[in-house]
Amino acid sequence: MKPFEKKVWLSSPTMHGDELKYITEAYETNWMSTVGKNINEVERLACEKIGCKYAVALSAGTAGLHLAMKLAGIRPGDKVFCSDMTFAATVNPIVYEGGVPVFIDSERDTWNMDPAALKKAFEMYPEVKVVVIVNLYGVPAKLDEICAICEEHNAVLIEDAAESMGATYKGRQTGTFGAYNVISFNGNKIITGSSGGMLLTDDLDAANSVRKWSTQSRENAPWYQHEELGYNYRMSNVIAGVVRGQFPYLDEHIAQKKAIYMRYKEGLKDLPVSMNPYMEDIMEPNFWLSCLLIDESAMCKQVRSDSEAAYIKEPGKTCPTEILEKLAAYNAEGRPIWKPMHMQPIYRMHPFVTVHGSGRCLSNAYINTGKAPCVNEDIFHRGLCLPSDNKMTPEEQDMIIELIRSCFGNCN
Repeated sequence: MKPFEKKVWLSSPTMHGDELKYITEAYETNWMSTVGKNINEVERLACEKIGCKYAVALSAGTAGLHLAMKLAGIRPGDKVFCSDMTFAATVNPIVYEGGVPVFIDSERDTWNMDPAALKKAFEMYPEVKVVVIVNLYGVPAKLDEICAICEEHNAVLIEDAAESMGATYKGRQTGTFGAYNVISFNGNKIITGSSGGMLLTDDLDAANSVRKWSTQSRENAPWYQHEELGYNYRMSNVIAGVVRGQFPYLDEHIAQKKAIYMRYKEGLKDLPVSMNPYMEDIMEPNFWLSCLLIDESAMCKQVRSDSEAAYIKEPGKTCPTEILEKLAAYNAEGRPIWKPMHMQPIYRMHPFVTVHGSGRCLSNAYINTGKAPCVNEDIFHRGLCLPSDNKMTPEEQDMIIELIRSCFGNCN
């Protein structure tokens, strides 16, 4: 088997041509800054597609999350409950406002925030008034349960839907469950602007505040008048042109991603593995990334430091490190599952709440007992993200499936 001549990516931008038309329009009309028709149109399209009343186009999803934290009223020293298995961009904006993240373990049905752990967290920290939830890899969390718990405790819910645009929970689009919600148009997302994001809300005052803050909080005066802190967070009309050209292809991209997920599921069904799960009766993911979880019984010995990994090969067994090395050797990109935030050096001393033990062994439990102290550490230890690019051909995916099988000793 020869390596791929052209790299098979994890998830790269898929362009269609319409994007260039709107970028050119911005150029030819000289609307190159943070106002223009493209911005107005992408905000309208987002509201129409997702079902929210107001959308504010920003420079990044992270900017949206930061301004959501401001809207939620986080003050220095305030504890904030947050999904533990996520990218750092979900968490860092809490700290921008001086908040203290308290990380919540996941459940196994969706790999998202565990409602039982969230209930336990409120018992431990009843003063908390903000919860940040992530829809991991495009799979909705148990949003009804999370919303009910937040309502019971009078807590503001912020929904990080950066990875889940177009996914639905009980027929309702993600990005509409929180008081403030965020989507991303980063280069690897389901649709892209190369960068950019949006804050979504049904609160007009909140939307107006975000528009003001994102343009350096300039007051309505003939001169540059500033009475509160502001940021340079508005989306440019050029980036908005790319997003505008991508919007009509959202459903097509989701269908392509779902086909990739299903081909993996079928091609690997006789191996001791499972795919990232979702609850088929109540949710439809956008299948942004297809992920693999190796059965405990099929895991060879693997250990990771903060920057390196090692494993011992065993007949009929494998581990994420071996599979990722095999994919890389054949010019295909996979990645480890998000390393849980409570395991990150920067956040290692922050509170972490789980209903499965203390969760404070930081995976050393595997060395001593072969068992994970919490769900997230277990998923991180046994899971990986597979090449999920929607330009990958079925033939290329078949080869990737064979490479995975070879790690279990199922093919040459």
